[in-house]
Amino acid sequence: MTEMVYGALPVPDGEPILPKWWRTIDRWSLTTVLILFCIGLLLGLAASPPLAERNGYPPFYYVSRQAAFGVMAMIAMIVTSIMTPQAVRRLSVLGFLVAFVAIALLPVFGTDFGKGATRWYSLGFASLQPSEFLKPVFIVVTAWLLAAAQDLNGPPGRLWSFMLMTVIVGFLAAQPDFGQASLVLFGWGVMYFVAGAPLTLLLCMAGGVVVFGVLAYNSSEHFARRIDGFLTSEIDPTTQIGYATNAIREGGLFGVGVGQGEVKMSLPDAHTDFIIAVAAEEYGLALVAVIILLYLSLVLRSFLRLTHERDSFVRLAGVGLAATFGVQAMINLGVAVRLLPAKGMTLPFISYGGSSVIASGIAVGMLLALTRTRPQGEINDLLAGRAR
Repeated sequence: MTEMVYGALPVPDGEPILPKWWRTIDRWSLTTVLILFCIGLLLGLAASPPLAERNGYPPFYYVSRQAAFGVMAMIAMIVTSIMTPQAVRRLSVLGFLVAFVAIALLPVFGTDFGKGATRWYSLGFASLQPSEFLKPVFIVVTAWLLAAAQDLNGPPGRLWSFMLMTVIVGFLAAQPDFGQASLVLFGWGVMYFVAGAPLTLLLCMAGGVVVFGVLAYNSSEHFARRIDGFLTSEIDPTTQIGYATNAIREGGLFGVGVGQGEVKMSLPDAHTDFIIAVAAEEYGLALVAVIILLYLSLVLRSFLRLTHERDSFVRLAGVGLAATFGVQAMINLGVAVRLLPAKGMTLPFISYGGSSVIASGIAVGMLLALTRTRPQGEINDLLAGRAR
């Protein structure tokens, strides 16, 4: 029916999968991801040996594990990017069901590893954080519901997506994991706005977020402690924010030199949430600017390719994935320079963490699949035809 209405270009029959994938993929975005991961390994070589020594492991224990996780992430990204949008949607529905059950069972079977938030499953040889995997599949499922709501006699997808988002945010806030909850809420809000939500509704929701924040501050010691630490005018130099701020200041434009940084000796999360502090201290603003440009390039190129997409599901899912990926990076960087309160959020493809890097690989793989060149014609041609 879609081809009858919009028309379609002929698709070459019998073209092998991999050559077709290489011809249609956004190779610049793919290269950007590979560069980000290589930078992550480089920074891991600088940041993780002191931690490995303190924990009684070989010097490159965390780097080797990150490399193994990265290989799995790259395989997952490439396999996912080969899929059609329909296959991405089916995979996301199945993945969402599994991740949702895993999130719901965290209070019973999860652990907090002494960090005050029950976010992980301990597998013995590794840990699993289901919220990392929930984000991309939730975005795709929400895009499907919002796109279906635009069809004639379609389901109430907007209401269903809102209810789904509310339940998930509630589960995440109960852990508590306000960082991931804010990302889920942001991703849903971006897609809802692109789908045509009235601005007044979004403003009302923003007010609701403020009210929820006040309630969380008054009821959660974990949340209140982080907000108080952010709002105070004095920075305790013995806290993670204090160490990170000093490291960024010492790094200057070109850094103190490879291997000469001191923050990795005292910062517990130097290889994870605050790895950008290691980059800033040893390599300076130069490397930090490169990292920011790489993230910005990936997000903007995805948006640009999606402007030519006529399928509403693909547009919504692609925008949600790209925006959430970019905002997660922005939050991590903002926390390191004290523009945002600490949230315990990783820097995609750079921070250490199996769940983070593999989930990021799946998310970007979905984004690459949705932004592949497909024989559909341009959306501008469709709008011009309707105008005539």
